[in-house]
Amino acid sequence: MREPSYVVALAGNPNVGKSTVFNALTHLHQHTGNWPGKTVAVARGAYTYQGEDYAVVDLPGTYSLFAESAEEEIARDFLCSGQADVTLVVADATCLERNLNLLLQIMEKTYPVVLCVNLLDEAAHKGIALDLAALEDALGVPVVGTAARDGEGLETLRRVLRQAVRAPLPPPPRQVPPHEEDQEAAALMARAAELAALAARVPPDAHRLDRRLDRLLTSRRTGLLAMLALLGLVFWLTIAGANVPSRLLSQVLGSLQEPLRALLLQWGLPAEVCAALCDGVYRTVAWVVSVMLPPMAIFFPLFTLLEDAGYLPRVAFNLDRCFQWAGAHGRQSLTMCMGFGCNACGVMGCRIIDSPRERLIAILTNAFVPCNGRLPTLIAVLTIFFAFGGGPGSSLLTAALLLGAIVAAVGMTLLISRLLSRTVLRGTPSSFALELPPYRRPRVGQVLVRSVLDRTLFVLGRAVMVAAPAGLVIWLTANVTVGGAPLLTYLADFLDPLGTLMGLDGMILLAFLLGFPANEIVIPILLMGYLSTGSLTDYQDLSHLRQLLLANGWTWQTALSAVVFTLFHFPCGTTCATIRKETGSLRWTLLAVALPTAVGIAACTALHLLLTVLG
Repeated sequence: MREPSYVVALAGNPNVGKSTVFNALTHLHQHTGNWPGKTVAVARGAYTYQGEDYAVVDLPGTYSLFAESAEEEIARDFLCSGQADVTLVVADATCLERNLNLLLQIMEKTYPVVLCVNLLDEAAHKGIALDLAALEDALGVPVVGTAARDGEGLETLRRVLRQAVRAPLPPPPRQVPPHEEDQEAAALMARAAELAALAARVPPDAHRLDRRLDRLLTSRRTGLLAMLALLGLVFWLTIAGANVPSRLLSQVLGSLQEPLRALLLQWGLPAEVCAALCDGVYRTVAWVVSVMLPPMAIFFPLFTLLEDAGYLPRVAFNLDRCFQWAGAHGRQSLTMCMGFGCNACGVMGCRIIDSPRERLIAILTNAFVPCNGRLPTLIAVLTIFFAFGGGPGSSLLTAALLLGAIVAAVGMTLLISRLLSRTVLRGTPSSFALELPPYRRPRVGQVLVRSVLDRTLFVLGRAVMVAAPAGLVIWLTANVTVGGAPLLTYLADFLDPLGTLMGLDGMILLAFLLGFPANEIVIPILLMGYLSTGSLTDYQDLSHLRQLLLANGWTWQTALSAVVFTLFHFPCGTTCATIRKETGSLRWTLLAVALPTAVGIAACTALHLLLTVLG
């Protein structure tokens, strides 16, 4: 990139469409989350206008320059550094008063300033009349109206920015006289209210639809029920929609295994090496891709649609009291919901939590909620041992049992969060501002593209990097023999005493250990061990799986312990790598592995002892 002619600082409150303006100006399709605090680092882009290069620095969304969080400190420090030639402040046309407070603070710190009143389309839909000319006269700075989602007003905005840096207007007078900090903040708020009343006429029913939806989605009576219903719908769509594409993808990738073997043999590689690469590395990677890609490609777009529509902050609002009891951050509820899709994404999402202590609590406990990689195992075991028989009644019972397991996982997340906040991560809980943004029509096309690129393919790439060497290890344990028996048998026998204590067996524990690259391959590894096939083994249907498990000593008690350990055990390799990167600490990564594993072992052992005593 050439050295830019001018630098534009892009500032504004969260949820004003600031990142959308950034994308529209620079054509960099930056992710535009719809909850407060989504952007926690400075993004940079560039565009060319009339032969001059402009660098745009997208500062984190902030409510004030009186910094109380990491986002506000980043924005304040950059604005006060003098690196920008002009500051572009983006405001929401539907709630000017709150946004103008930040503008007035910025005008006291830097010059020149341009105000972009965004979301004109939403203001018109709500019947809000704006007088931007009067606002410009009162402020003494250029004011441009835009609807960035539709590209409206962007050409004018570029032209005004060029004028601001090439021929800036005289600095406007101070909007409020100097005071002590608290008095100055109050004076700025009063001035913002005065300007908003001058520039906007808001009808009494402008936010009527939002209020009606909030009475349903955030009330104490219906908020949690609505949240569970929406979460259940997302799970059902993910599970039901992923079956066919997973099967087709598995068939396509599986059909390439033998041609790959023939090609390797043609190159002169020994048969044992070809078997290790094809039956071990390739088969494991193909299995991981076929079982991970379709569910993630469905779950993450659905999750992002809820985010883009403005619902996710309502989830944090509904669960904030629960996490307050646990001594954790209310935004942890959002990262926990992301963990249902993928724990690695949930860990990355913890960046939205300002407090290092509370961010660490969220990271360490994210694996307590089952990701979609564990859901197939849960559904299979619950169905064949507790809801088997076919018909719609079985499906409803399985769904109810799965929902109960998820509720138990959420409860354990809260308990462990409270334990951490009272022991190794003691500290004073932080406060944070949680804005409930207006409900908006999701941008379906952008959601599909960004959820696939930002989350699905990113996580899948990390999973493949873990699965490839793990596939080789799995093949070696199943095919390297000592004394006439494969290593798999010796390892299972070694783990059998612990498995018996937990109500399981050694082969089940070994399947979980070897399933470290991806939870989706636990059952195929288990069947490989039971049937001594030497490579990952699939089952035809649930009836076939039921027969195989019963033939190897499974009972309903075994199934119950398997469900508990599926809920609570070490995170997958991709999640562990993400935890290591996010914390920068091997110690915290090991603790994140040990916590759910210890809970799972203790819970299974207690359950088995209880069932034994009860006969």
